[in-house]
Amino acid sequence: MLRLLGLAIIVCASLRAETVVVLRFFNHANSAGLDWIGESIAESVQDSLASEGLLVLGREDKAEAYRRLSLRPGAELTHASILKVGQALDAARVVYGTYELLPAEAAGAASKGSLRITARVLYLKETRQGPPFSNLGALEDVAELEARLGWQTLRQLDPRTAQSEEEFLKVRPPVRIDAVENYVRGLLATEPEQRQHLFMQAARLDEHYSPPCFQLGKSYWEKREYKVAAGWLARVGPFDRRYLEAQFVLGLCRYQFDDYTGAENSFKLVAGSMPLNEVFNNLGAAEAQLNNYPAAIASFQKALEGDDADPDYRFNLGYTEWRAGQYAAAAESFRAALDRAPNDPEATLLLDRSLKSEAARPGELHLEDRVRVKTNYDEEAYRQLQAELKK
Repeated sequence: MLRLLGLAIIVCASLRAETVVVLRFFNHANSAGLDWIGESIAESVQDSLASEGLLVLGREDKAEAYRRLSLRPGAELTHASILKVGQALDAARVVYGTYELLPAEAAGAASKGSLRITARVLYLKETRQGPPFSNLGALEDVAELEARLGWQTLRQLDPRTAQSEEEFLKVRPPVRIDAVENYVRGLLATEPEQRQHLFMQAARLDEHYSPPCFQLGKSYWEKREYKVAAGWLARVGPFDRRYLEAQFVLGLCRYQFDDYTGAENSFKLVAGSMPLNEVFNNLGAAEAQLNNYPAAIASFQKALEGDDADPDYRFNLGYTEWRAGQYAAAAESFRAALDRAPNDPEATLLLDRSLKSEAARPGELHLEDRVRVKTNYDEEAYRQLQAELKK
């Protein structure tokens, strides 16, 4: 299975036919101040489907399709344009819909109004459209309405799902509307400073709301503020569709500030559900830093089972074998690494030391902590591959 992971990107195009795309819902509320809700519904439904294992295309894919088709983001699309977007993305199903604001009397005197969300599924393969389904509730309860719509959409796409609506909603607690608005406006913002400010506001308004924590964690990771990033990523809940990616980046952060036990725990957690080559490689790196050489060697070997052409995996295996005093095995690994990356000076030096059975000498700081970690994380390709293999 792991060996097939290296082929995931190659076969990705053929697997796109099994994906779902959730479009931004169209604003029938006659209020420009509520435009953000259309994006919020799409994000929420998308997250609900992805968290239950369906293959859902992200914001970047949709933005590219809109660009190629010269469609304006936020504009209401005709049925023909919806069909074109789905075809442009090679999706099997397109989820789309509308929302409207009804008078406050319909939701109670204390409410700002009732929100009705109506959705439909377009089945491109079967060239048919499913029946409409909807939710109605107070505007202030938009997060709950979106979660209910997510469950309804899941039942439309996969009627065999055994999870009840009550069970589905239990792990998706209500979120304050102002927190949701700030988060979505953060997604739509074009300036990095504005995005971060809005995500921070969302996280502060509702401390149990995971999505802005993930965005903030990734942002601080990219700025190399690892301890700050780790604090945000640790707040991403297990039912957030980004949970495994959050744990992967959290492991990288912990590795950077020398919390190798914490990094090991994060990578182990991810490996249990997402056995990607890069995850096993980083798990091995953390284990090597803890001087658990047998476990590290086993982890690097698992990474190689998935991609034996990666020179870094070969180097890491050789380096750990060398540190463990397994000089013959280390020499073989370094030779394999140099076959794939002939100009690697570290592999060349350590091959020579391995052939001479020479361990590291005191003061050789340039030979300490040479294990190479991976920062790429391709969960989508793995899920696409798994879906194809289950056919």
